[in-house]
Amino acid sequence: MPKGGYIRKTARYNGKQYEAYGTTELEAMTKLADKLAAAKRGDETIGGSMTVDAWFKQWFVTYKKPKGLTPKSLGMYCEKYEKYIKPRIGRLKLKDVKDIHLQKIMNEQAGMSSSHAKKVRIVLQELFKRARQSRLITYDPAELLELPATTTGSHRSLTDEERAAVLEVAKTSRSGLWILTLLYTGMRPGETAALTWADVDFEHNEIHIHAAKESGTTVIKSPKTAAGVRDIPIHSQLRPKLLAVCGKPFSPVFPTGSGGRQNENSLRRMWTGFKRELDIYLGAELYRNQIIQSVVAPDLTPYCLRHTFCTDLQRAGVPLNVAKELMGHRDISTTANIYTHRNQGVLHVGIALLDGSAGKSAGTQYASNS
Repeated sequence: MPKGGYIRKTARYNGKQYEAYGTTELEAMTKLADKLAAAKRGDETIGGSMTVDAWFKQWFVTYKKPKGLTPKSLGMYCEKYEKYIKPRIGRLKLKDVKDIHLQKIMNEQAGMSSSHAKKVRIVLQELFKRARQSRLITYDPAELLELPATTTGSHRSLTDEERAAVLEVAKTSRSGLWILTLLYTGMRPGETAALTWADVDFEHNEIHIHAAKESGTTVIKSPKTAAGVRDIPIHSQLRPKLLAVCGKPFSPVFPTGSGGRQNENSLRRMWTGFKRELDIYLGAELYRNQIIQSVVAPDLTPYCLRHTFCTDLQRAGVPLNVAKELMGHRDISTTANIYTHRNQGVLHVGIALLDGSAGKSAGTQYASNS
């Protein structure tokens, strides 16, 4: 026991020694426990000697939460840090992290989607750039991080077989009208969740898009960009199906079972249910009503229907600037990326139009056969 009758207790956490004094063993242990708990929470002196984990918590609360990001965007930072960064460097001191530590984390993302790898890099770069700007470290170890080889998870159009199956399954599926609306309007899923019957203008044969469900929330608000506000002519195949179920002006076009608006989970359930029906229709192997051998392509998503709408516009000869408006793209290059996807039929029709061998009806003939 030290002089003065005090009892000293010590413990190490993340390579650092903590100590506390008390007149009794219980008091000393309680004070030590408080210090350790504070260290684990990151409530320790801000500096290069704090752990990466402690800095992430401080950085997230101080610099990310106040920015007004959506819960989905905030969740991305936490998910990438907790799963891919913390297990590797969370216990290191900020000042001890080298670029090689971070590049090894990036290399572990090889083979995963390009989008995922870029998000991991974004978290690392924002985290350590702020640490350097705050003078907690002398150099930024994330500044020159390289992306490993990744897969490109871009959306695609439906194949002819998929399109035929989707149209057939949609005839009887509870999600059928929603699926056909995605296919024939190119709407985003979040836009369909905000759609009411007041937005379906049968008199002028248009669907007015002026709102969308904010990603990751149940909030209905204006589209993220002005380009999202648009009018889409109602496809002749879709119009009678909408007319048959038309409801009260301000009720949702695609209600949940209880009559409310769709949310993130209910939209996902609608798609999952339809995809299961599609899988069975295409010949998936079942055992006790469970799919044990799927035949549906794993990259088939609701956005494939939106992508198909855009490629259908291209095949029909719709000008790029008009397609941009119908898709609600802010930047015409986004539409152009879809329009320029290799399509052998379009290439042949283009040459036929160029040399005059197809006649004036070449474009419409191809469109009617596709």
